[in-house]
Amino acid sequence: MSYKYTIDSYAWIEYFRGTKVGKKAIKYIESGAAETATITIAELKEKYLKQNWGFFDEDLAFIITNTLVVPLDRAISISAGEINYQMKKKVKDWGMSDSIVLATARISSAKVVTGDEHFKGVSDAIFLEA
Repeated sequence: MSYKYTIDSYAWIEYFRGTKVGKKAIKYIESGAAETATITIAELKEKYLKQNWGFFDEDLAFIITNTLVVPLDRAISISAGEINYQMKKKVKDWGMSDSIVLATARISSAKVVTGDEHFKGVSDAIFLEA
């Protein structure tokens, strides 16, 4: 199976909250061709704890059931390091987690589905706006 979309934490949060951006993410998330980087699960867990949202386990079960969860491996790690080095020169506050998500997408020849401002203008991203 070919995965066309790498769903980042921004898109997942909007999807689960049912926002305008989340409604735009539906076609990618529910496409049957979506993947999720493991770093995204860590970001989601932290967000749910910060917001005191008590339904992380249910949302995680949905992610695991409906997308391929891609583990962080050596190839993704090396690619993420290269991406991080380059992107920090161009994008203010670009982070390693952004690089890991982008590396995950690139290795799968997928597009990152996001509304995260860091990805605005990135050719490997589908940028969702409200």
